[in-house]
Amino acid sequence: MKDETMSTIGQSLFGFQAALKEAGSSLEEYLDKYYARKWVGDTLYAAMSLRTTFVTAMHQFLADEGLFNLERIQMSPVTDPLAHDVEYVPNIHYKGQLYVMTHSMIYSKFLACHHPKIKGVFVDSPNIRLEIESPDRVQRGKYLIDFSQMDLELRRNREIDLETYLKEPEKVTKILNEDMEKVMDLFERLIIHAMTRLVEKNEDDLKTLGVAIEVPQKPFPRFACDKAKKKYGPGYEVKLGEEIKDQFFWVTGLLRENYDLVYPYLKPEGKVSLSEVSSDMIYNYDICAKSIIRDTGKQSPALEILSGAVREWLYEAIVERLLDNGIIPARPVIYEGNIKNIDELGGYGPFLMMTARKDEQGRPTFPETFGGGIGIERTLYALSRGPVLDKIDDITCFGKNPDSHQLFMF
Repeated sequence: MKDETMSTIGQSLFGFQAALKEAGSSLEEYLDKYYARKWVGDTLYAAMSLRTTFVTAMHQFLADEGLFNLERIQMSPVTDPLAHDVEYVPNIHYKGQLYVMTHSMIYSKFLACHHPKIKGVFVDSPNIRLEIESPDRVQRGKYLIDFSQMDLELRRNREIDLETYLKEPEKVTKILNEDMEKVMDLFERLIIHAMTRLVEKNEDDLKTLGVAIEVPQKPFPRFACDKAKKKYGPGYEVKLGEEIKDQFFWVTGLLRENYDLVYPYLKPEGKVSLSEVSSDMIYNYDICAKSIIRDTGKQSPALEILSGAVREWLYEAIVERLLDNGIIPARPVIYEGNIKNIDELGGYGPFLMMTARKDEQGRPTFPETFGGGIGIERTLYALSRGPVLDKIDDITCFGKNPDSHQLFMF
């Protein structure tokens, strides 16, 4: 199998090299143009310096907050289904089992928070998302199919059971709003800490890229998604960014992933229709950011750099969200410690068994959490766009932008 794989790759490169030669170029010229020159250039040097400070600052902040570092998960029976289209999920056969490459570590983060003493977890996680190429072959600049993000998840420890969820909506809503404030405060302090370190340590690198960073102050401006969409329509993030001078701002209440909490979703009389869901019922959030051009003070269009949420935590709600999002075709049928229809559930069977698990007192053990992920490359790109750097490839050594290259060489 190994020899067959390498032979296939070699044949593909043979064809690519032949096409270059036919066009009057060569493989050496191609590698020099798209790789070697970038590797020895001042732009990438400055970007790598910024990345080192940014990632190190976040690691230190989260460790100081009491979160534990989690190992990286790159293959699993289940991964984030995502709310937007990708070409497909890459898979790997190993020891008779098929695994998928992780779109994100979302389910791993939830499960790693089981221990009641754990405050939370964080990981600079790998992500494989085979983004669809721009249909009109326009350089969109912001996508990578192989990237990393700082993922974190924290326990909420609210112990809200299904009966309370269904019968005491005012109490639950009050708790959820409190938790939204807690997690948004954490992310704001994380961003402020990281930006402070970049300003302190990387002023020369920012000058090289022709951009500036203004350390933000709490609280960041907030906008509700449904109101922003109603006012501006598609591309509302950019329009919101034009309204304010702040470099960072929130968008809240985006109807998105199945695990981002919608409350109430289940009611004693049945489920809420998705058409009835408004932003104030959706407990999630994005942070958007802009770059500031050093010489003019002009700002780049806003770009989302962080997504997160208070999470669905009750087995019943988790199952219904997966069903309604078309991710699983049927409810699990759990009987005597097994799932009768596990074959229908794809890779979700083991995960759903864990969400249904109860302790000796009959209480659910699946953790209540909130968290999010900060795109490393996406954030650096959002802050560095300007007179020197114009696409996300420019800040990476091996950036695999679907709009940039026919083949990726490394």
